[in-house]
Amino acid sequence: MRSARPIPGNPWPHDMSISVEDDPHALLELLWVRDVYGLQPPGDVPPPLADPPTARRSPRDATASSNAWSVLWRGALTHLADLDPLPLIAKIESTAPGSDERRALLEQLRGPTWRDRFGAEAFDASFSDWVSRRVHERVAGHRAPLHEHPERRALHTLIPAWRAGLVRVIEIPCRGEFTRIAGSSALLATAETRADPERYAEALTVFAARAQSGS
Repeated sequence: MRSARPIPGNPWPHDMSISVEDDPHALLELLWVRDVYGLQPPGDVPPPLADPPTARRSPRDATASSNAWSVLWRGALTHLADLDPLPLIAKIESTAPGSDERRALLEQLRGPTWRDRFGAEAFDASFSDWVSRRVHERVAGHRAPLHEHPERRALHTLIPAWRAGLVRVIEIPCRGEFTRIAGSSALLATAETRADPERYAEALTVFAARAQSGS
């Protein structure tokens, strides 16, 4: 949301633009893989999916897969947090369809994925059903009146966070709370946190405080 000049009576700063990534494909695929295979990745990882897979499978090598998952998660999150897609999209549009150059640029835009490393075996019909349920949930959320959108309800804390450098909010469909600052300008939060005005305001306040302190 951005306009050329202030709009009388609108509390949203006219030059403030916040991107909300509520369908981060690479992260969603990684979360699905972790839960469907029952992986136990090391490090700082999100809680289980709020809508988990109904059936579990056994990975070929649980330890190696769990370690690889952690590396891919960090890489995919960092990529999304720092991504400036417009220059890449412009370059892609100027390349020939099917060319090596276009494929390389698409990989840059997509970032690291489980599919590239291990293939698409984990993404069967149950994954497609799960994605479809998420689409319906997102559409319903987007149709809510503007004043009910999470960023509008938390505007009093969103503005200081934006002034401290926030440009992107990344939402993941995991249980409970898992709020992290990603890169210098992104905030990662669960759907539960973003849907709760009080918890979302707390998360935005943490971003603003840490960004201002330089930690």
